[in-house]
Amino acid sequence: MDSIIVKGGQELHGQIPIAGAKNACLTLMPATLLSEEPLTLTNAPRLSDIILTMSRLLESLGVEVSSLQDGQVQVLSSKSISNHKADYDIVRKMRASILVLGPMLARDGHAVVSLPGGCAIGARPVDLHLKGLEALGAELDLRDGYVHAKAPKGLRGGVFEFPIVSVGATENVLMAASLAKGTTVLKNAAREPEIVDLADCLIRMGAQIDGAGTSTITIQGVDRLNGATHPVIVDRIELGTYMLAPAFTGGEVELLGGRLDLVEAFAAKMDEAGISVEATKNGIKVTRKNGRVNAVNVVTAPHPGFPTDLQAQFMALMCTADGTSVLEERIFENRFMHAPELMRMGAQIDVQGGTATVTGVDKLKGAPVMATDLRASVSLILAGLAAEGETVVNRVYHLDRGYERVEEKLSACGAQIERVKGNG
Repeated sequence: MDSIIVKGGQELHGQIPIAGAKNACLTLMPATLLSEEPLTLTNAPRLSDIILTMSRLLESLGVEVSSLQDGQVQVLSSKSISNHKADYDIVRKMRASILVLGPMLARDGHAVVSLPGGCAIGARPVDLHLKGLEALGAELDLRDGYVHAKAPKGLRGGVFEFPIVSVGATENVLMAASLAKGTTVLKNAAREPEIVDLADCLIRMGAQIDGAGTSTITIQGVDRLNGATHPVIVDRIELGTYMLAPAFTGGEVELLGGRLDLVEAFAAKMDEAGISVEATKNGIKVTRKNGRVNAVNVVTAPHPGFPTDLQAQFMALMCTADGTSVLEERIFENRFMHAPELMRMGAQIDVQGGTATVTGVDKLKGAPVMATDLRASVSLILAGLAAEGETVVNRVYHLDRGYERVEEKLSACGAQIERVKGNG
C-alpha cells in the first residue's frame, strides 16, 4: 500500500484549484438510471470512488460510462437497465452505492441492492432510505444481505418526514419521487448543497422540484426524464481541508473556485481561531494571522452547521492551538479514530464517547501514523505539515477516495510531501 511522507516546517504560498464535489458526483451519477437519454457531468472529480467504484457499479447494471478529459467529464447512458441487481462485491466498497435503489425502482419497478460498505466511521443504517421508499409505495424485503424492492404498479407520491436528517436518504427518495405518480412532500429533509445540486440536475432533466435547500421539498412526479448536461458543484470538504493548510503552516493560499457560501459555519470557526478568510474574484484567500491559533470549540451538525467531514482536520489544527478546545461529534458515533494517531505525534487528546477534549501543544513531532478513514488520512497529512521532522502516513488508499492529487496541490505551494508506492 502507498504511503505519504511529509516533512514539516514549510510555509505555504500559492494557489490550489478545488475539484468538483465527490459527494455530489456520487449522487448525480445514479440519476442517469432515471432516463433513457444520456446524462453528462462536467467538473467531475478524478477519484477512485468515481472512476472505479461507482462507474463499475453502473456498468454492471447496463449503463454505458465514458470518462473524458482525463476524467473530468463523465458521460452516462442507460438506454436500458439490463441488470437490476447491484452485487455485494461492488456495493460493499462504498456506501453511496445504495443510491441506485431509488432510481431503478422508480424507472422499472424492481431492484435488488446489496447492503453497502465504506469507511468504518459508524453504523449509518439504510433504514431511512427504505422507510422513505416505502412511503412511496415500495414493497421491500431484506434477506441474505440484500434489499429486494418492487413496485409493480409504479411508485406513487406520498408524504414522508425523516425522523433524523439524512443526506443519502433524502437523495435516494428525491430521485425516486421524481418519477412517482402524484406529489411527494419530504419533511425534515437534508439541506446540504449537494441536495441542491442534485435537484438542479433533476430539474435540467425535466423534474418538477421545489424547496431543495430547505427542510421541506415538494416533488411533482413526471412520466419521464430527459438527458442533460450538468456541472458538478465545487467540493466544500476539499475546500475546507485546503483552507486549513496555511493555518497549520503559516503563509497565504488562494483556493481557486472556492465559495464562502458553501462553508459559512466552518469559515466562522476559522475566523474565531484567528485565521483570515476572505473572498477573492477567483475564490477564497486564507492567511494565518500572527502567532498560534486560538482554541475553538466545535459541535458537528447537519448543514448549515459545522460539517462532520471537516472535524478530523479541524481537530488536528486544535492540537497546536493556544488553549483547550472541545469537539463534539453528533453525526457519526465512531469518528475519533484519528485521535490516537495524532497522539503518536505528541497531541494531547482525551476522548470520552462523542466528545474530544484537545489541549494544544507548542509543537507536534513527526511520526509513523496510520490512516483509518478518508478524512483521518488528510488530517494526518495536515498535522505533518506543521510537525517537526518527518511524518509517514501509511494506508493512504482511503485518501484517493476523496482527494485528487493531494501531493501535487500541496507541493505546488511549497510543502515537502511525496508519495511512496507500496508493493500491495
